[in-house]
Amino acid sequence: MPSTMRPPELGEPLDPLPREFAALIRPELPGLLKEIRSEVIRAYPVYGRLLNGPNADAIRQGVEQSLSAFVDRVAEANKDSGPRDELLRMFGRVEAYEGRDLGTLQGAYRLGARVALRRAKTVGRHHHLSATVVLAFADALFAYVEELEAISREGYIEVQSRAASEVAAVRRKLLHLILAAPPLSQSTVMELCESAAWPLPSEVTLVALRSPVPDQLEAGLAADVLADLDVPQPHLLVPGPLTPQRRATLETALAGTHAAVGLTVPHDQAADSLRWARRVLQLVDEGVLADAPLIRCEDHLVTLWLLSDPPLMAQVAARELAPLRELAASRRDRLLDTLRVHVSTRATAEQVGEMLGVHAQTVRYRLRNLDARLGDRLTDPDHRFALEAVLRALYLRGRAER
Repeated sequence: MPSTMRPPELGEPLDPLPREFAALIRPELPGLLKEIRSEVIRAYPVYGRLLNGPNADAIRQGVEQSLSAFVDRVAEANKDSGPRDELLRMFGRVEAYEGRDLGTLQGAYRLGARVALRRAKTVGRHHHLSATVVLAFADALFAYVEELEAISREGYIEVQSRAASEVAAVRRKLLHLILAAPPLSQSTVMELCESAAWPLPSEVTLVALRSPVPDQLEAGLAADVLADLDVPQPHLLVPGPLTPQRRATLETALAGTHAAVGLTVPHDQAADSLRWARRVLQLVDEGVLADAPLIRCEDHLVTLWLLSDPPLMAQVAARELAPLRELAASRRDRLLDTLRVHVSTRATAEQVGEMLGVHAQTVRYRLRNLDARLGDRLTDPDHRFALEAVLRALYLRGRAER
């Protein structure tokens, strides 16, 4: 079976790998990903900042997909790699935006390959594979790295060729660095602002966009809006608050796509504003929030807070609602629905009954049941607060699942 580890113009590996090798190496991928991340950050500290910044998830996905795509090709020739390729091009774009040459990225790719080869040798010894198979793996792996480099180079060249001017490129770099984690020093940012002819505002508002964005979007933005539209999670930085005039201009430019507006924050908290805006779009995708062309985070602050850490909220819910755990699901749901309305409205049994469409006596019966099971949790201020937060979070999730 001919190998398909890289395009014909890049050459072919010496020998094909047996498909069974994919089954041996695939369980190693999670640990290998962590090891590569650690080694790359140690050798190239600049990537530590990127891996903790606003594009960390996209970068992690790119590395994961690159590793998985290699194993997939061993298992199945001609496996589609479109999603991986776009993330690799994004890697190249980021290098261009931040002013690095491709040597740093190429070095990181090759370091990752050496780490993977080290892991493959260990797997080979454990499964008594022949030296020929391990040699074929090494040849295929480094051929694959050449493919990764070539695709990333496409994104790098694309940015260079599209840059309308040096100022435009500096502004793109400035946006990346404003969103860096941890934030850069004030003097560094101010120096870049001067180069970009962009006065640094005391406050900024970040906007998360749905991808892909219309081709004409950037042309419709105000001159002082910073934009990064060529990444998987495109975004904008608007100086200052989103005034009515700013909002009108933005809505015109965004015609054809949807977006979420983060909170207005000091410029050194820009990454938080963008994170909240992206979370709002995620909650729309999950059905928690209704979709709209332009959604404001400030309209959904409590929802953002309650659903900011779902696993943690699940732990709080399990702890606070433990006395109801042994009840049948339908009965527990009815009691929780009654308790939610009761604690959130402080209404009478008659009023709660009207809201739920049940008789007031039924409400009283349920509340007595809850009191018997939850006891001091209903009167203790801390437990009562936790209960109200949990019930609200469960209600939001349950509404999305209907």
